[in-house]
Amino acid sequence: MTDALWLESLPADLGKRLDRFLRERLPEYSRSRLQRWIETGRVQVNGTPGKRSYVLKGSERIHVEPAELPPLRAVAEDLPLEILYEDDDVIAVNKAAGMTVHSGAGRHSGTLVNALLHRYGALSGVGDPVRPGIVHRLDRLTSGVLLIARTDAAHRGLARQFSSREVEKVYLALVHGRLKADQGRITTPITRDPLRRLRMTAKLARGRSAITEYRVLKRFEKFTLLEVKIATGRTHQIRVHMASIGHPVAGDKLYGAPASTLGRYFLHAHRISFTGPTSRERITIAAPLPAELEDYLDALDPD
Repeated sequence: MTDALWLESLPADLGKRLDRFLRERLPEYSRSRLQRWIETGRVQVNGTPGKRSYVLKGSERIHVEPAELPPLRAVAEDLPLEILYEDDDVIAVNKAAGMTVHSGAGRHSGTLVNALLHRYGALSGVGDPVRPGIVHRLDRLTSGVLLIARTDAAHRGLARQFSSREVEKVYLALVHGRLKADQGRITTPITRDPLRRLRMTAKLARGRSAITEYRVLKRFEKFTLLEVKIATGRTHQIRVHMASIGHPVAGDKLYGAPASTLGRYFLHAHRISFTGPTSRERITIAAPLPAELEDYLDALDPD
């Protein structure tokens, strides 16, 4: 159990709500956890249980009694799955847009991992118990092929291939605007946006290395359809890199795309190639473009 915390509000905190004050002073804890502590009486202001909406006067003594969250584990759920490939080592699924890969950030049901546990019973136990078998991820609003490790040995073998860039990942992306060059390469490093923590950014000339290569497949009046290969797997990599050159992915409002009727990102993990952990044979798996993305393309004005 974490020790109790004593905080003091200062004149500079005058007018701040209690929940905002705690987020600023205790950034190591999530917003939902801090709010839960307030709601359960674990935060006292001058000896009295505080409310989230309490407005500070700048002279309070605040006592916080942290509570550990119960350990999370993935649970089996009967959910639809499209299996593209499976053997004794690996499962490849065609993840639907809207499905979260694993639990986190307050989302614990309806995940891909839960569906896999219901179908297969057990997956690789390497790493976090919330995400058994997961060696790479796709954003919730991105669709396409995703690999899952069935055994610990397969998990370690696939992880090595991802780390050494032996896995080839090919996406299809529709971006705003008309790219003039038929192909290009973006190598700007990516890091967390210091002002908007839900975003990543490629504007600070620092962060983790990232390599994105793209090729134009088709041009429309206001959009360009791309084949995109990523040699690295940074958070939001394609979305960040395309936005950084002024061509955000369609449907991606977080990175500057205008409002859309699409209801998801036009970003699809189309193909992946890797070496079978046991067979040592090269395996390539492709996921067809979803019907809603095909329909969206069909409705666009041609070049």
